[in-house]
Amino acid sequence: MKKLAVSTSDVTEIALLAALITVTGAIKLPSLAPGLEFQLSAPLAVAICAVFGFKRYILAGVLSSLVGLLLGTQNLFNVAIAMQFRLVVGLVFVLFGRHYWTVALAGPLGTFTARITLSFVVGKGAWALVAAALPGMVFTLLAAPLLVKILDRIARLRRTAGARV
Repeated sequence: MKKLAVSTSDVTEIALLAALITVTGAIKLPSLAPGLEFQLSAPLAVAICAVFGFKRYILAGVLSSLVGLLLGTQNLFNVAIAMQFRLVVGLVFVLFGRHYWTVALAGPLGTFTARITLSFVVGKGAWALVAAALPGMVFTLLAAPLLVKILDRIARLRRTAGARV
């Protein structure tokens, strides 16, 4: 059996990314109906996927969802929507690579897909749910590329600091 090697540094990085997602996920743009608010973690999540890769992104996202469930700030419904968002964002990067427009559009595409699915679950009009999410989608479109630049810098500094140790 092959032994899985995970460094302390990797575990710490994933935990910090999960903490960032959790804290920004607690901040929400209000919506017309309860439970349909837009999390401000969306642009950060897209940036994490772009900079740190899908594996770390999905692990941090799952850890964040577990923390949210334990703290009572999320329910299984919220987690299911968030996981769908994460999978769509990851799929966009797998299919199209990491480019400016991929980073900008991955979040809105994830949100759009999650809202369409949500419409089937709650029995509300899909376009009304998408329209309610438009401010958050625009925010993600504008903020994700900026956050990628910031996280790129942090990741680069971490690699150079790790090389010196």
